[in-house]
Amino acid sequence: MKAIIIGSTKHLFFAAFYACLGIAVALLLTGIYFLNARPDLSLWHTTELKNEFHYNTKFDKFSDYIALEDKLFAEVDNKVLKKVSATDASPVNRYVKDSLSDPARWSNNWNRSFEWPKANAPFGVLLLHGMSDSPYAMSNLAAHFKDKAHVLGLRLPGHGTIPSGLTSLYWQDLAAAVNLATAHMKQELKGKPLFVIGFSTGAAVALNHELELINQDKAPDYAGMIFISPAIGLTPIAAAARWQNWIGQLLQLNKLQWNSIQVEYDPFKYMSFAVNAGDVVYQLALHNQGLLAGLTALQREQIPSILTFQSVVDATVSSRAVVNTLYQVLPAKGHELVLFDMNRTSINRNMMLNDPLPELLPTNPDSVHYRGTLIENINAETTQVQVREFGVLPRQQEGGASSTIAPLTLYWPAEVYSLSHVALIFAEDDGLYGLKNNTDKHRIQIGGAAARGERGVLSVSAVEMLRQKWNPFFPYMLSRIDQYQMAHIKP
Repeated sequence: MKAIIIGSTKHLFFAAFYACLGIAVALLLTGIYFLNARPDLSLWHTTELKNEFHYNTKFDKFSDYIALEDKLFAEVDNKVLKKVSATDASPVNRYVKDSLSDPARWSNNWNRSFEWPKANAPFGVLLLHGMSDSPYAMSNLAAHFKDKAHVLGLRLPGHGTIPSGLTSLYWQDLAAAVNLATAHMKQELKGKPLFVIGFSTGAAVALNHELELINQDKAPDYAGMIFISPAIGLTPIAAAARWQNWIGQLLQLNKLQWNSIQVEYDPFKYMSFAVNAGDVVYQLALHNQGLLAGLTALQREQIPSILTFQSVVDATVSSRAVVNTLYQVLPAKGHELVLFDMNRTSINRNMMLNDPLPELLPTNPDSVHYRGTLIENINAETTQVQVREFGVLPRQQEGGASSTIAPLTLYWPAEVYSLSHVALIFAEDDGLYGLKNNTDKHRIQIGGAAARGERGVLSVSAVEMLRQKWNPFFPYMLSRIDQYQMAHIKP
């Protein structure tokens, strides 16, 4: 009897094991089928560019990087722009000459690095865009500093050209380019302070630059770091990116190397997103977390002060990681965190699926060792917002009282329930992503394109059209950046 029970149990175990294995294989094959059934890849997905910068490219000067960039864009012109087929000649394809999305319709080629020197500039600003973006992502911030500082907007490797540039990218490529740009700016400034402003992946690369130096007991390069929607941590599903990429390469199914294959209607941002790009950000974030955890208390004191702007809801990076993985481990050294809450009107509050804010705010605000700011509705009956300070408060105002709550003359747009990952860096009047502008009618406008009608008609997905593209609190963000920089420039 005992042998029969043991034998039956063994057979049941193997049956369950093979059943689970079969289900897993079936799900995997189904997933591969649906991923491979997506639209065909185009020339800009499959073309390999030979003149892209990589971390093992031996350059000593930033001017060499710019010279290689010249060759790179000439290569894009010859291999892609001159070979676009009639089937791809969409009026909203950035790679079609004279289309509504042709970058040439803008007065400045924002897909390329740009430098705006200023004689006797009191400080310099290095601008680093995010993954799949271009220097255009930092154009609103650049315009703010044009007459105030020496400005350099860096095109990160793999960006501004064609989406295939993201399929063979390493985070070390980004870091090497930032090293060159930083060394160039420090040489140009001759001892004057250099600030870095990084968006998303750009923030992660800036943080990595300083952590690598501090880990080697070298002095940091930046007088201060300003992060916007920084890629400090990503959702756990990002860890699976390299497996999808590996399966695609193994089975020679090129479509599996892409998370999304879309119409390239944005002149300054890739709409198609390579699986490798997500893995690059994930690996960089993990590397930074390891470096940060390995620093001694004395080394952490060397990290330049950080000012961060983060929406409490962010579908691209983890808002929780910004608080828990970065700010909770930073020492008391003038670090600042600005959180943009959701638009909590009565109707919006009743429609929200979940509320991430309680996880981001400290249970004991007085124990926080950084200056925290929450931009929130004054109450549920108005869209006007106020500033709520917590943690290390700003200097006391006249009269001896520290103000922790103060109204702003800024409002949520009635139809907007939250910001998004991509919205923080653009003003309302941005000519591409903004709502109010005097844009030439012969070029695309993305920010105000939330058209309504039947599904399946337009080439642009409704999800992308409805994603918030501009920041109604951009003026406040600029004022905080100015305050921060002035506080860190020695007279």
